[in-house]
Amino acid sequence: MRILRFVLAIEALCVALWVGGLLTLGAIVAPLVFGMVPAPTSADTMTAVFQRFDRVAMTAATLALLCEVAGAKLRPRVERADLLRAGLLVVMAGLVILQGAVFSPEIADLHRRGAVRGSGPLGQRLEVVHARASASGKLQFALGVAFFGLLVAPPPAGAGVGASTKREDERESEGAPRPPT
Repeated sequence: MRILRFVLAIEALCVALWVGGLLTLGAIVAPLVFGMVPAPTSADTMTAVFQRFDRVAMTAATLALLCEVAGAKLRPRVERADLLRAGLLVVMAGLVILQGAVFSPEIADLHRRGAVRGSGPLGQRLEVVHARASASGKLQFALGVAFFGLLVAPPPAGAGVGASTKREDERESEGAPRPPT
């Protein structure tokens, strides 16, 4: 159980770094840089910051997924919350890969080509890609919050996958038929 707790702690730290980074960059750093630093330097700066963060977030996602796999092997039984949390993590990881492999490189390319959000065809394309990147970040954040909710919430009694409840076990031992599921 100590090893399982350690693995889950590492997983939680990875997701916290990732989700905390999203919040810090999206809600604090980007608005300040774009509000205080003149264009195009602000766009170039934030593009570099987001590309570096994408690498950190993808690494954190990979480590969190590896911890989830290790945790699944170490758990005495898998709870529904474990499966849901793993599913959230997979979706989040897909989104961060999309962000780092598609959105950020395209935004960087558009900036190199002189795009200004909302101005001309390149600017319109930049607006679309930026909106998708922003939506991806917000969804990753929301899923991360749900992930932590599942991590800290105690599972309901008998909620293991394939586990029967105490009442069902008692009925079976008394010879009473089980209700249909």
